[in-house]
Order: sequence, then C-alpha cells, then structure tokens
Amino acid sequence: QVQLVESGGGLVQAGGSLRLSCAVSGGSFSMYAMAWFRQAPGKDRVIVAAINWNSELTYYADSMKGRVTISRDNAENTVYLQMVSLKPEDTAVYYCAADHKYGLSNSEDYTYWGRGTQVTVSS
Repeated sequence: QVQLVESGGGLVQAGGSLRLSCAVSGGSFSMYAMAWFRQAPGKDRVIVAAINWNSELTYYADSMKGRVTISRDNAENTVYLQMVSLKPEDTAVYYCAADHKYGLSNSEDYTYWGRGTQVTVSS
C-alpha cells in the first residue's frame, strides 16, 4: 500500500518561506510522477507543481510560478516543495500526489494522495 505523508506546513508571515516535504512508502517511488496540489477553503483542489520520475521535467502553475520549486530525492523517497515570497492568498491545505503518468494536472487523475499539510500565511 502506497502511503504519502506531508510535513513542513505551518504559519508564516507574508513574504516568508516554507519547505514542504512528502515522504512516500510502500511503492516504487522512482517510478512515480509526483505533484503538489493545494486547496483553499471553499475552492477546488488545484495543481501547484509537478515533477517527473527523474526530475528532468517540471511543471508550475501560473499562480505560484517563480515562487515555488519542486524537487525530489529518489534515494530518500521524498518530494519537496520550496515556497518563497508567500502571500496570504497562498493559504491552503497542500497535498502531495503520485501517479505513474507525468503531465497530469487534474486532481482526479492522480492515484495516490497524502492527507495534506496546512499552510497559513498572515498579512
């Protein structure tokens, strides 16, 4: 059974930074494309960034492009999301997702999910 566990969320002031981590167990991590999504209260879950299995391909949503960097460590079975210059509108629950296919942007297309980590950005 594949399990994804996010960590690193918290409360940060506007302009601050956070680094989210997602540890994956129970599967072949290096075979998965990984992604970060976020869901603000009352809104849909939307993609933030994605990375293919060997880090050669990355995708960033316009909403956070230039302020986030996705990376992965296949030896540690972990994917990261470095976020800088955070804004109050970035407040959301951030989810890690995995699938065998890269290039998926809709949440319903991803097979495996973590439970999320709350990011709150104060003004």
